[in-house]
Amino acid sequence: MDRATDPRPYDALLLLSFGGPEGPDDVLPFLENVTRGRGIPRERLAEVGAHYHLFDGVSPINGHNRDLLAALRADFADHGLDLPVYWGNRNWAPYVTDTLREIVRDGHRRVLTLATSAYSSYSSCRQYREDLAAALATLAEEGLDLPHVDKLRVYYNHPGFLETMADGVLTALDALPAGVRDGAVLAFSTHSIPTAAADTSGPPDGHGPGGAYVAEHLDAARWIADAVAERTGVTRDWELVYQSRSGAPHIPWLEPDICDHLRTLHGKGAPAVVMVPIGFVSDHMEVLYDLDTEALTVAAELGLPAVRSATVGTDPRFVEGVRDLVLERAATERGEAPRRCALGTLGPGHDLCPVGCCAARTPRPAAAGADSPYA
Repeated sequence: MDRATDPRPYDALLLLSFGGPEGPDDVLPFLENVTRGRGIPRERLAEVGAHYHLFDGVSPINGHNRDLLAALRADFADHGLDLPVYWGNRNWAPYVTDTLREIVRDGHRRVLTLATSAYSSYSSCRQYREDLAAALATLAEEGLDLPHVDKLRVYYNHPGFLETMADGVLTALDALPAGVRDGAVLAFSTHSIPTAAADTSGPPDGHGPGGAYVAEHLDAARWIADAVAERTGVTRDWELVYQSRSGAPHIPWLEPDICDHLRTLHGKGAPAVVMVPIGFVSDHMEVLYDLDTEALTVAAELGLPAVRSATVGTDPRFVEGVRDLVLERAATERGEAPRRCALGTLGPGHDLCPVGCCAARTPRPAAAGADSPYA
């Protein structure tokens, strides 16, 4: 087999995502799944649920996952990569436990996982690994032979992600009125998390203020801003901002909030802004509501020209990047030393999460890492 299309030792790829409701009756049960064990008041769930009901109770994330699943399968087939691709979710059907059961019953024993989250943190990496471990525990209770499950490295700085995001910013700039385009600033937006979770994101020996989560976002944003400046000849002010906070008011979360930042920009006389959803792989609810609805409403009320750039979605360059990451990891597992693509200054991430990586307040078993009970 050609090394360029050799997936060995892997015999299946699992697309692992967050999941989302697909109708009005799904909204509350979905939110209960997401927040189980966190003591979130029911009235808060109803408040968040109202965002979904603006879109008929349907989150676009499952649709985007179906599109990505189809795009990966087509790309693999077109390039001679014989690797079946499955899809499972953490919080809604198809659940990851059911999908792993299907993978086992189809005879696969070495599974590589692509999570639809590009960065390091508890919620964007380790929690997915915990869900994999919980699914494997269920399969063990059922007496099934457990597959070996790995996870692709974080890919926020892979060219397939960053170059696609940068082109999205260029397209968004073209959508602004010509008179304000050159003065437009960039607001790189990602999901806020508690500062304590940010500070402990990444390997345990690399923690500092904001941890790997903030460092990775800043590195990605800086690369995109520089790429846009090179293409346009205009150096723009930019800042990393946050959105979608859901925690108790007394617990510190990463700031500034995107809407507060828009007000600050307006107060400073910024002529326009491009909101760049750098923390998201597809246009799911946090993008459609928190940016396209809430933030753009604030900008309109301020009279601040604002546009939102695209997520990578199923852009062929991102899909090709996933294929590159799969083949890179496969070659590494075979004992080879493949080229590891990464832009920016931080370099490619680790393949195997070390013990204590993205530590949780309450330790739980996590698969696909050095501390996996299912190695």
